[in-house]
Amino acid sequence: MSDEAEPGFVRVRMDLSYDGREFSGWAKQASGRRTVQGEIEDALRTVTRSKDTTYELTVAGRTDAGVHARGQVAHVDLPVELWAEHEEKLLKRLAGRLPKDVRVWSLREAPSGFNARFSAIWRRYAYRVTDNPGGVDPLLRGHVLWHDWPLDVDAMNEAAERLVGEHDFAAYCKKREGATTIRTLQELSLVRGDAGIITATVRADAFCHNMVRSLIGALLFVGDGHRGPDWPGKVLAAGVRDSAVHVVRPHGLTLEEVGYPADELLAARNKEARNRRTLPGAPGCESCQ
Repeated sequence: MSDEAEPGFVRVRMDLSYDGREFSGWAKQASGRRTVQGEIEDALRTVTRSKDTTYELTVAGRTDAGVHARGQVAHVDLPVELWAEHEEKLLKRLAGRLPKDVRVWSLREAPSGFNARFSAIWRRYAYRVTDNPGGVDPLLRGHVLWHDWPLDVDAMNEAAERLVGEHDFAAYCKKREGATTIRTLQELSLVRGDAGIITATVRADAFCHNMVRSLIGALLFVGDGHRGPDWPGKVLAAGVRDSAVHVVRPHGLTLEEVGYPADELLAARNKEARNRRTLPGAPGCESCQ
């Protein structure tokens, strides 16, 4: 996965959003299930009249089935001649070809060294939940989880504070062979809005599989009084999955924004993001010298 387009190609940054309800996640699947990546690549092939050629997208963060995105970012490498021919009309043509639950908002030539995945310095998600006794507003039911116990947001925030920072989040991630679970959680906070909807803001340099939904599941257990505010931190420290930590349903989760450094810092960020992380004090940790 190169940080520069090959000679004869131009790297194009794509900003997009989608309603995840009818998608089996972002990434294409061999099973042929409907995915966001598959829809966009099919549309791109059609509007550029590329016949059997598929220009593959690289995305900032792969979302699971049912998860939404408002501020997703991807890149695609297109032949210079094709980009020159279609640049001015490509956005509108994609709008006419794509299904209504996925939209591309901008297409522009990316700066040197840009990689949608490895250049990102943070991803910000929002998870929305309501404890309204009557349930969820029908107009919001595809984006808000209903929790049928009253929630104490202050207790949830107290618990959240103990999770912020660089940690091994193995207790809150679905293990993947060869992948580290060390992440830097930069923000985890909850606010109850005027309509009674509680919005959790979760921002980190990167996320491992199921991390956000597991964290929210733990905080909900604190909010409804089943566990104390110290419990999520104890689970984190134990470093193993706890059966009491539920992975909440995906429809309340939205990728809101992806952050990138200044253009001159892209190369350094790409290199840093590819390094396998260890915590200070761990075997082989050079930063603890």
